[in-house]
Amino acid sequence: QVQLVESGGGLVQAGGSLRLSCAASGRTFDVYAMGWFRQAPGKEREFVSATSWSGLHTVYADSVKGRFTISEDNAKGTLNLQMNSLKPEDTAVYYCAASAVGVAGPLTRRSEYVYWGQGTQVTVSS
Repeated sequence: QVQLVESGGGLVQAGGSLRLSCAASGRTFDVYAMGWFRQAPGKEREFVSATSWSGLHTVYADSVKGRFTISEDNAKGTLNLQMNSLKPEDTAVYYCAASAVGVAGPLTRRSEYVYWGQGTQVTVSS
């Protein structure tokens, strides 16, 4: 069993930066594929970024490529998402997710993830 808790969301102006963190309890990251998704009001939850259980392989949605960076800190047990050059369209609730144990990843589909955090709000003003 894995419990995920996101933090780091907030209000930022367009062009600014935020760093999201996801703290995991229960197991270490090296046995799970991890990812970030987001959901804007009235829209479906969409894929943002993911990393393999090794942390060596990452993938990004086209909409965030070059602006967002996913990383793991195994010593701290956190998954991070550095978000730069933020745009108003990045406004959403951001969710951290983990796969079932032993899945290598990276994974891009919601259905492939088993564990989810409660989400953290990111609001980008124009």
